Amino acid sequence: MMKKIFDTDLILNKDGSIYHINLFDEDVADTIITVGDPDRVEEVSKYFDSIEIKKGKREFITHTGHIGKKRLTVISTGIGTDNVDIVLNELDALVNIDLQTRLPRPVLRQLDIIRIGTSGAVQPDIPIDTLLISSAAFGLDSLMHYYEKSLDHGQQELLSAFDAIFPENYHIKPYLATASNELLAMYAGNIPLGITLTAPGFYAPQGRMLRAVQKVPNFIGLIKNFNFNGQRISNLEMETAGIYGLAASLGHRAISFNIILANRVNDNCNNHPEKVVNEFIQEILGIICR
Repeated sequence: MMKKIFDTDLILNKDGSIYHINLFDEDVADTIITVGDPDRVEEVSKYFDSIEIKKGKREFITHTGHIGKKRLTVISTGIGTDNVDIVLNELDALVNIDLQTRLPRPVLRQLDIIRIGTSGAVQPDIPIDTLLISSAAFGLDSLMHYYEKSLDHGQQELLSAFDAIFPENYHIKPYLATASNELLAMYAGNIPLGITLTAPGFYAPQGRMLRAVQKVPNFIGLIKNFNFNGQRISNLEMETAGIYGLAASLGHRAISFNIILANRVNDNCNNHPEKVVNEFIQEILGIICR
């Protein structure tokens, strides 16, 4: 017998919408585009043929509409996997839990979660102003240590090899999560694939040093030189591993498109990224809707 979910586990607003993202189940399409920046939601939805819903609360802005016959939702997560935890759990609750009875629905709905985000390359041969898809992601945050997740033998070997590159005083336990094979087959085409590193911060957790002293001063060098059976880390960002891990745990499919705006090894970046970001948004929407 299914157990009723407690009020304090599934919090609703006064109007019955789910607490943080302020949505109802009918507001959400089966294809969800996530962006970090709330302002980028409109940069995606301006290419929709029609928009039926615009809602927002805190950093979580949502637009739902159509391109041709395809219904799409674009939602901002804000920065980091802590926000990913909120957004993905609440999206899943909307479509797979009856908010009135607080019971899981007998037939579960699968969402396609498509991240469009900016990123920095950590290999010298990955140029800026290009697009890369994460085939997998290592998480340096702690999110997926709170959820059950299994790895096959090859994935566990890859994770163990990555874990071994850090000195003992770097007190962190990385995890590994992978893209949906079905979405890779549908959308990757000729776009390069790479292993993404998801960091829990922007400065020291990504090897940047301002005034605080880093525990791992050669962080970029460590991750750049990692190689396990020809598999290397391609780029750094702050959400993909959490999206991949949590989507898989909830029975959804996920893929992450990374717009490379900087190269950390070559020390170059695009200081006026709006044009290239908008070009890639259009390209990705074309891929999704073709």
